[in-house]
Amino acid sequence: MLAVLFPLCSIAPASAQAFDCVIDPSVVVRIGSPVPGLLKDVLIARGDQVNENQIIARLHSDAEQATVELMSEQAASTSEIEAQKARLDLARNRMKRAEALLARNVTSTDKLEEAVAEMEVIQKELATAETRKRSAELELQRAQTVLEQRTIRSPISGVVLERSLFNGEYLDQDGKLATIAKLDPLFVEAFIPVSEFGKLHVGMDAQVVPNAPIQGRFTGKIKVVDQVFDAASGTFGLRIELPNPNNHIPAGHRCSVTFDDGADDLE
Repeated sequence: MLAVLFPLCSIAPASAQAFDCVIDPSVVVRIGSPVPGLLKDVLIARGDQVNENQIIARLHSDAEQATVELMSEQAASTSEIEAQKARLDLARNRMKRAEALLARNVTSTDKLEEAVAEMEVIQKELATAETRKRSAELELQRAQTVLEQRTIRSPISGVVLERSLFNGEYLDQDGKLATIAKLDPLFVEAFIPVSEFGKLHVGMDAQVVPNAPIQGRFTGKIKVVDQVFDAASGTFGLRIELPNPNNHIPAGHRCSVTFDDGADDLE
């Protein structure tokens, strides 16, 4: 019986070992702008918490705002269409009268044909007016899109790591306004000896213990196991997703990690 137990005890599961790791933000975004311009308002500072889609800056947009107001007036106007509809009603009545007179041999066929031709011309002019109105509505949408591009929003919820520009400075198309890091969840990056490959798999629980002065033991899940080894160090990369509500755990800190159920894969 002892001879059977000793070989099993000699196999150390991955959960019995601690490995060095680093806690990183899950996303780091360098915020720019789709259009260049002069900054009117920068509404964030280093250390601020921001939400996804929150306005963080505005460019000067007086010209774009005026264009939107002009296009709004043009898109809302129906006077040309209403005028063409009134002309079309009149042309229809003239055509009906010409038909009635022709039926009594009071007028000629030419008069009826003129009335029909006039109605068809007005119908085309009405269609053109409706097309112009639709074009004005599309131009308004385009102008609104251009105006919206002058408002810079945060693409993620996170913390402002750096603010690079201030009110009155010029932001070009390749420039950087700020850097924002997403801290919930965090990514824990570890490099594990190749001897542990096959014992760790995606979905397995991991216990992360940050180095001092951060206290606590936190549970995450393995999200990525690299399939390419680093021959120089004899390790492979592994990523753990670690929930971090309220941003309790800071990023950019060293840690150690152990793995639960490591023995399951050895059976």
